[in-house]
Amino acid sequence: MGWFVLRRTGAALIVALIASVLVFFGVRALPGDPAVVLAGEGATPELLAQIRHQYGLDRPLPVQYVDYLRQVLSGDFGRSTQDRLPVSQILLERLPITLELALLAMLVAIVIGVGAGIVAAIRRGRAADYVATGFGLIGLSVPHFWLGLLAVLFFAVQLKILPASGYVPFSEDPGENLRRMILPALVLGTGFAAVLMRQTRSAMLGQLASDYVRTARSKGLSGARVVGVHALRNSLTTVVTVLGLQLGALISGAVVTEQIFVIPGFGKLTIDAVLTRNYPVIQAVVLVTVIGYIVVNLLVDVTYGLLNPRVRLSGARHG
Repeated sequence: MGWFVLRRTGAALIVALIASVLVFFGVRALPGDPAVVLAGEGATPELLAQIRHQYGLDRPLPVQYVDYLRQVLSGDFGRSTQDRLPVSQILLERLPITLELALLAMLVAIVIGVGAGIVAAIRRGRAADYVATGFGLIGLSVPHFWLGLLAVLFFAVQLKILPASGYVPFSEDPGENLRRMILPALVLGTGFAAVLMRQTRSAMLGQLASDYVRTARSKGLSGARVVGVHALRNSLTTVVTVLGLQLGALISGAVVTEQIFVIPGFGKLTIDAVLTRNYPVIQAVVLVTVIGYIVVNLLVDVTYGLLNPRVRLSGARHG
C-alpha cells in the first residue's frame, strides 16, 4: 500500500507542476497589458515601463515563471490589482465559503443520490425505479441558474421561508448561516445527486446480479444484509470514483450558484476578477482550484485502492 500511495503522490505532483505552467502562461496569453491595468488608461510610457520593471513584467517569461513558482511555494500569490490586498489573504477569506457550500451540496447529493440509486436498484422495474430514474433525468437536464431562480421564487418569494440571497459567516450566527446556505446547497447538489443516483443504480444492479450475492441469498442471509454488507460495499468503488470525477462540475456549478445567491465565495471572486482583469487573483484562483482537484483525485485513488486491493496489486506489478 505504501508504494501505491507513493506512486500516486508522485504522479499528482507532476500533474500539479504541469498545471502551474499552463496556468501561468495561459494567464499571460489573455488579451490586455497588465501594466495598463495597474497604471490605468492614459498612463505615460515612462510609468508603464516603471511598472513593468517593478513587477518583473519586462523579464523573459521563463524567468518570470521561476520567480512565480518560488513565490507560490512560499504561499505568496502577489497582490490584487484592485484593492492591493495580498491575494493569499483574499483566498483564505473566500475559500472556506465555497468549501462549505461544496460540502453541503455533496452531503445533499450523497443522501439523495445514493439513497435513490439503492432504492431504484432494489425496486428495478417498479414505480420507485421509474420515479428515481425520472428524477435523475430531470436533475441532469435542468441548468443550475434556472433551478436557482425557481428555488428563489418558490421558497423565498412565494413561501417566504428561506432568504433569497446573502451570506452570514458561520462564526457570527451558525443558525442563520445554515438557513442561508440551504437553497444554494440544494440547487448545487441536485445535479450532482442525479449523476450519483444513476451510477449507484448501475453499480448496484451489477452487484445484485453477481454470483456471490446469489450465494449469500441461498445461505439464508436477510435482504438488508445482502444489500448493505455485500452489494453496497462493493458498489462503493464506483460511488467514490464518481465523487472525485464530479468535483470539477461541482466547482464550476458553484460559480453560477454563488452569483445567483450573492455568496462571496470562490465562484463570485473568479467572475469579478475576470471582469476587472485582476490577473493575480485569476491566476491564484485557477491554480488553487486545479491543485484542489488533483488532491481530491489523489484521495479517490487511495480510497479506491483501500476498497479494492486488486488496484494496489495491479499498480505494484506495473511499477
